[in-house]
Amino acid sequence: MPHSSLTPGVVSGRLPPDRIAANFADIAPRLERHEAMVAADRCYFCHDAPCMTACPTSIDIPLFIRQIATGTPEAAARTIFAQNIMGGMCARVCPTETLCEEVCVREVAEGKPVEIGRLQRFATDTLMDKGVHPFTRAAATGKKVAVVGAGPAGLSCAHRLALHGHEVTVYERRAKAGGLNEYGLAAYKTADDFAAREVEWLLKIGGITIAQGELGRDVTLSGLEADFDAVFLGVGLGGVNSLGIPGEDAPQVQNAVDFIEGLLQAADLSAYPVGRDVVVIGGGMTAVDAAVQSKLLGAQNVTMVYRRGKEKMSASLYEQDHAATVGVKIIYGAAPKAISAEGVTFAYDSGETFTLPADQVLKAIGQTLSGAPIAKDGNKLVTQAGRVWAGGDCAAGGEDLTVTAVAQGRDAAEAINTALKG
Repeated sequence: MPHSSLTPGVVSGRLPPDRIAANFADIAPRLERHEAMVAADRCYFCHDAPCMTACPTSIDIPLFIRQIATGTPEAAARTIFAQNIMGGMCARVCPTETLCEEVCVREVAEGKPVEIGRLQRFATDTLMDKGVHPFTRAAATGKKVAVVGAGPAGLSCAHRLALHGHEVTVYERRAKAGGLNEYGLAAYKTADDFAAREVEWLLKIGGITIAQGELGRDVTLSGLEADFDAVFLGVGLGGVNSLGIPGEDAPQVQNAVDFIEGLLQAADLSAYPVGRDVVVIGGGMTAVDAAVQSKLLGAQNVTMVYRRGKEKMSASLYEQDHAATVGVKIIYGAAPKAISAEGVTFAYDSGETFTLPADQVLKAIGQTLSGAPIAKDGNKLVTQAGRVWAGGDCAAGGEDLTVTAVAQGRDAAEAINTALKG
C-alpha cells in the first residue's frame, strides 16, 4: 500500500485516466494466429537446441514451436506445461533476451531471435482460454504434504505433487496466492489480473488446498513435520535491505516492493499517488519496474541510481533500455550518502558528490529472508535434508526469477514424490 506519510509532492491524478489506462496496457499483447504461424516458421528446430538448454525449466522449445507451426497450439501448450506449469506467466515476464532468445541460432546469425516468449504465450493462452486443465491426477496415495508459500515455487511444487496423487496444503500469509506474480511484478506485464487467473486455473488439477497461515506465527516447522509426510518451504524473501545512511527514515522514502505491491492491488491506477521528482536507488528488476511505473503514472522526473557500472546491473540491458525509452534517467557508479528535504546526495568513486531533488525515494537494493525460524546461509535457506525441502528465492541457489522458482519447486516435488514412495 502507498506510504501513509509521504510528502505533499506525492499525489494522485498526475495523468488523466485514459492516459493511465494506455500506459498500463499489456506491453506485449498475444500474437494473432497468423502472426504466430509466421514467427514459428523462423525456427530451425535445432536438434541440439541451445534455447532448450538455456531454459531453466528445460521446455522442449523446438517441439512446441513445431506444434504451433503445424496448427496445434493446444498440443504446444501441453508440451510447455509438462515442464513449466506456470508457462503462461513466464511467457510474460521471463528475461528471454538473456535466456532462450539470447542463444537462438537466429539471434547469433542475424541479430533477431525467434520470438520464443511470445510464441509460448500464444500457445499457453490458447489452451488456458478454454478453461480446461491439461493434466489428470494420479490415484490418491494417502500422503500429505505441506507447502509454505503460495508463490511460483510453492505453487509449482504443489501442482506436481497433486499430479502424483498426494494431498497438498499450501500455507500463504497474504490474502491472495501468487507471491511475486501477484504482488511484485510490473502491472503492464501482468495485465488483466493474469496472476490470479493463472492460480485459479492451476488449482483445477485438484488435491490442493490454500490455507491462511504464516510460518513462525500460525504454523511451525516442527508442527508441520509432525502433521505431514513432507514439507516444502517456498517462503520467498519478505525483508528489505537497509541503505544505512542518514535520512533513510524520512517520510518521502518508501520500499520499492511496497510501491509496486500497492500499485498492483490498486482498484484505480489513476488514483495511485506518485511524486513529481522520483529517485529510485538500485539496479535490479524491482528498481526498473518501480522507475518505469513511476514514469507511467505521470512523474515528471524519474532517476535510477546504481552504485556499479551498467554491465553489473542485474536488470537486463533490454530492461535498462526500456526504462530509458519511457523517459527514466539512469546514473551508474554512484552510491547514496544521505537523504534530506533537499533530495538524495550521492557520491561517485572519485569522491565527487551530487544531490538529486526528490519528493519520493524508492529503495530497491535487494530483499532478505525474514521472520522464518529456519536455518540460513546468509539470507538463504539451506534446509534440504530429511523431510523438508526448500526452493525459490528463499533457498540457496535461488536466482530471483519466476522461471527458476518454478523449476526448483517442480524438482523438489519430484524428489519428495520419490521419497514418499520409499
